[in-house]
Amino acid sequence: MKIFIGADHQGFHLRNALISYLKSAGYDVVDDGDKQLNPEDDFPIFTQKVIKDVLASDDNESRGILICGSGQGMCIAANRFKGIRACLGFDKESIRSARSDDNANVLCLPSKILEKDEANIMVELFLNTQFADAPRFNRRLREIDEF
Repeated sequence: MKIFIGADHQGFHLRNALISYLKSAGYDVVDDGDKQLNPEDDFPIFTQKVIKDVLASDDNESRGILICGSGQGMCIAANRFKGIRACLGFDKESIRSARSDDNANVLCLPSKILEKDEANIMVELFLNTQFADAPRFNRRLREIDEF
């Protein structure tokens, strides 16, 4: 599974910590973020980089991780792209159901709420929870794709 990760200035430090964690755990990680902290950057730029990489990936299981202060801006921007099902990851149950029921392929994290260790747990849950593939879930995803 290829993981694309990006963050604005508010998520910069958490992104770096997550990249280190994910690489040490053996994941294939692509950093779509700034190399230096830029307090003037805008989250939509990093959202677009990550989403375009997820959509263009030849890995059907590729996932995106986006980090900003609240996670909301990244989530709103990501969900504007067809084929993206981004979720806000603020607790275990929200992430579990987003993956299991909605087949979310992008996780948006709030850096103002989650500490590094909590973020690691949320990301692992996102990456390791399988889509339930139930008929009702597939029907709902098809309905969303018709928008």
